[in-house]
Amino acid sequence: MMPLSLADRGIPQTVKHVGGNREVRQHLENLGFTAGSKVCVISTLGGNVIVSVKESRVAISEELARRIMV
Repeated sequence: MMPLSLADRGIPQTVKHVGGNREVRQHLENLGFTAGSKVCVISTLGGNVIVSVKESRVAISEELARRIMV
């Protein structure tokens, strides 16, 4: 397992675990980052990570991306 922030661009990954406190986990789950979901890093830009999740693109901070294990 590795954090999403370290995942290679363009390679589909599966979310294995979402960490952080309850509010952070709930926020990420609302965005579609749940265990077993498919994600793909599109790009990293200025400390943000643009991720394809559930047929949409989401920009999250690198800090949040470190809490998502793939």
